[in-house]
Amino acid sequence: MNWESRYLPPDPTMWQGRTDIPADACFYQHMRLLNLLSSKPEQSAEITFAIVGFKCDEGIQRDLGRTGAFEGPTAIRQRLAKLPVQKPGIHIYDAGNIICTDHDLEASQAALGEVISRLHEKNIRPIVIGGGHEMAWGHYQGIAKNCPRQKHLGIINFDAHFDMHPMQPSNRGSSTTAFFQIAEAHAAEGRHFDYNCIGIQHAGDIRQSFDIAKKFNVNHILADELHQGLQEKCFDFIDRVVDENDHIYLSLSLDVFSPAFAPGVSSIQPLGLNPWHIIPLLRQAASSAKVVSYDIAEHVPRYDIDHRTAKLAAVLIYEIIHHHNERSRSRTSV
Repeated sequence: MNWESRYLPPDPTMWQGRTDIPADACFYQHMRLLNLLSSKPEQSAEITFAIVGFKCDEGIQRDLGRTGAFEGPTAIRQRLAKLPVQKPGIHIYDAGNIICTDHDLEASQAALGEVISRLHEKNIRPIVIGGGHEMAWGHYQGIAKNCPRQKHLGIINFDAHFDMHPMQPSNRGSSTTAFFQIAEAHAAEGRHFDYNCIGIQHAGDIRQSFDIAKKFNVNHILADELHQGLQEKCFDFIDRVVDENDHIYLSLSLDVFSPAFAPGVSSIQPLGLNPWHIIPLLRQAASSAKVVSYDIAEHVPRYDIDHRTAKLAAVLIYEIIHHHNERSRSRTSV
């Protein structure tokens, strides 16, 4: 598979800022550029992250959704660049983008999988930014290459939707089929399947989606439960995933949030969550020392207001990096 034809090297103009602040104060000063066409990442003994963009609208387009997520990675990088860094010794790359401009979603997903695999081989944790949630199928392909079958891989998805729709005619995937594809891949390879969703909405998922989730033994917490204050149930939910798995893949669709916080998404959910429903759970998972890959999906800049959604996505990356692998299971840490 010729992944190189779908790869764009990192753009240094994304990581610029003021020259009158102290060194190493903000992300743009910490970011190192990694062009995978001309160099290989070094094996990392330290905790190291790599931002990877998935510039793609094809999955959303196949679902007849609001397109524009192709520009999501650029908008998120621009907001992340100027955020402060509070934790010393941060190691982070911008590893460029995978693009889809020819409607061949499957080839772009495979290319993303190849990039993810190369990063994992060097003990680098990817943070994929998008782009529609079809990125999850490509992301998983890369994770699976470096995760032995006997190891249990738990998946946590913060999302208003299960994204487990069956494949479209002609066996085509989309932004709503990714976790169905992952479930089928697990079954075909005899892997343990442990898929866990937080933020699911009855008004956002058809009845058949709940039936499919039940068939695959998907665990979920409804947005209603978070609105009703059942935070302790959510902490226990994350604890169970951490305790029962060797590795965790954490995915987050920005449409899990209320449009008051994330208007720039493909599928707005009026009864979505607020960031403080999610951030303590994100911190809890990140600090478990078991998350090997992250992604943040569904940012559509053309529908954003005052860059709210891009800023929120950037803050979520900030939270991941500052809390990852702290080996603290505290539920109240800041």
